Amino acid sequence: MPAHQPLASAPVGVLAADGPAPPGHRGELGGAAHALDAAFRTRSPLLAAYLPAGYPDPATSLDLLHQLAASADILEVGWPYTDPMMDGPVIQQAGAQALAAGFTVRHLMQTVRSLAPVTHVLVMGYYQPLYRYGLRRTADELAAAGAAGVILPDLNIDEAAPWLAEARRVGLHTVFVIAPTASDERLRRIAAAGGGMLYAPATAGVTGTTGSLSMSLPSLVRRLRTLTSLPVGAGIGVSRPEQAALIGQFADAAIVGSAFIRAVRDAPGRAGIAAAAQLAGELRQALRVTAVTAA
Repeated sequence: MPAHQPLASAPVGVLAADGPAPPGHRGELGGAAHALDAAFRTRSPLLAAYLPAGYPDPATSLDLLHQLAASADILEVGWPYTDPMMDGPVIQQAGAQALAAGFTVRHLMQTVRSLAPVTHVLVMGYYQPLYRYGLRRTADELAAAGAAGVILPDLNIDEAAPWLAEARRVGLHTVFVIAPTASDERLRRIAAAGGGMLYAPATAGVTGTTGSLSMSLPSLVRRLRTLTSLPVGAGIGVSRPEQAALIGQFADAAIVGSAFIRAVRDAPGRAGIAAAAQLAGELRQALRVTAVTAA
């Protein structure tokens, strides 16, 4: 697939649950998941761009995401939620704006369906909205819409079996965000259960950091390579082309999110969309230069 073509009350963004899914069998990977795997094999380092579905509003969101898709190999489409513990103020405010503008899960699925023919799509969300919407229902609808998989930063491997059963049943990848402090044994378990890639934190803390990347990031990626053959993407605090170029020297993907939201937030109307698209192009070019230099 070408990447550059045309329990009280639940928090907001959560619907009623159908309960945990029963254990399932490991199904075959879907076509979208296979296509993502092929992209990592043939043209990494890749650029993954994150943006919440429905941001800054439903009418603008799809246009903005398609503009990013012109440069990004992967779109991480966020599922807005009121308690995003891994995210800093920029993404928190963007998610709240999307919810206030009328985000629905139906809009999320329509967004994935629109983007899947032109790029690789991963949905990034938190476990509670998936659980409340229904694990089976979520997996079925995402697979039907053409998603390659789901990134769940708060999904603990010890509690992941119900979701993994549903994801495997329909051929979706599950991408885990790893903790650098985890033991080798635990990282092997996470890698064996997951798919698509592993998500390595490029900085400590929440998303949106604008300082330097962690000095230990290269060694973390090297460590992961001794434990698994899964690709490794690095995100959290990645915002500038020079940072993407550095990540491209040792990882398989640079993941950028808050910087796109800031670009849209800081310029009105079409100017914000153009600024985000320009940043995506600059990040993509930085990664291309890295790939050529490495070759």
